[in-house]
Amino acid sequence: MARGNELVVGLDIGTTKICSIVGEIQPEGGVDIVGIGTSPSRGLRKGVVINIETTVNSIKSAIEEAEMMAGCEIKTVYVGVAGGHIKGINSHGIVAVKDKEIRQSDVRRVIDAARAVVIPMDREVIHILPQEFIIDNQDGIKEPLGMSGVRLEAKVHLVTGACSSAQNLIKCANRTGLDVADLVLQPLASSLAVLTEDEKDLGVALIDIGGGTTDIAVFANGSIVHTAVLSLGGNQITNDIALGLRTPAPEAERLKIRSGCAMASLVDREEAIEVPSVGGRKSRNLSRQILCEIIEPRVEEIFSLVKREVHRSGFEDLLASGAVITGGSTIMEGMPELAEDVLGMPVRRGVPENVHGLVDVVRSPIFATGVGLVHYGRRHLDHRFFPIRPDKNLYARIKQRMKGWIHDFF
Repeated sequence: MARGNELVVGLDIGTTKICSIVGEIQPEGGVDIVGIGTSPSRGLRKGVVINIETTVNSIKSAIEEAEMMAGCEIKTVYVGVAGGHIKGINSHGIVAVKDKEIRQSDVRRVIDAARAVVIPMDREVIHILPQEFIIDNQDGIKEPLGMSGVRLEAKVHLVTGACSSAQNLIKCANRTGLDVADLVLQPLASSLAVLTEDEKDLGVALIDIGGGTTDIAVFANGSIVHTAVLSLGGNQITNDIALGLRTPAPEAERLKIRSGCAMASLVDREEAIEVPSVGGRKSRNLSRQILCEIIEPRVEEIFSLVKREVHRSGFEDLLASGAVITGGSTIMEGMPELAEDVLGMPVRRGVPENVHGLVDVVRSPIFATGVGLVHYGRRHLDHRFFPIRPDKNLYARIKQRMKGWIHDFF
């Protein structure tokens, strides 16, 4: 690499776009964004790879653009993972403490006990996220090492995904000549970019609305307590516009971006827009409010499903900070206002923070996951789990990741 400092690359493989972001780690620990590459994504549906060849070509295009801008050669990336196959569960483990002082081996054993849940053979654990430790009924402990006690308990959040979907993402990256340092849950990555520590402590719901999926992560007391992925996103809004206005899908996407609004009441009824027709017919002039009346019910449906998911999680009453919406679909005017009406809590639009360099470019909800992957990589620089020529089987690599998780937190 041409640069002297360590480089971290986040690769956001989304349903509508593939984004590669290069971050340069500064000696004081900050991150400078030095390269960005984007490419339309045509090989995924609802966050899952359905065409490896087209996905590989899109990844190559995004990587080459980022390499040219950053002036470096990209070899290793942190890849975001999402899709309807992602499931999150909370688990609890208990062990007896040897020598009455908690050591690294005790922490490892209690994490192993907490993850000892039955999952289908076609699924694998993507993340083990410790929430808190309990020593002799004393709860709320974040770092138990060195403390005295005879019984150690751990509460963790397990994120699981389909083995085939995860392996297809790794295969696509490997075929472009990239090592995958780690697979990272997309809402977890986005939270590192757009949420503050105060919001996580007070309780907040992160809602990442992408093209094919809506990712949800609920935080309380500084830790993730619930994750979910809904198979609904901005593409459904585009399809509704295409059908309702009888216009081609690419034109519907442009109309959504340029003139869309999630609340029709915020739009002047007299304002007009030009709507292209299909089959070579002449364009039509329609009221912008008609477009917004098509968009509003679908956005309301998305937030209604989010509200139902948060209520089902049982943590609805802990969200003192309200909700933060991010993702490309949330750029649309009126999204925070409609979200507040449906969710019944304060809502703000989240953009990446705590970065330098190309700040003006990445300060957009579109890049929340990509910047978050760079932040995640900064904290896990020593991890290289999925190389191009793996010398371990899948079980061995997952075991290596588990050891890495325990090391990360302590």
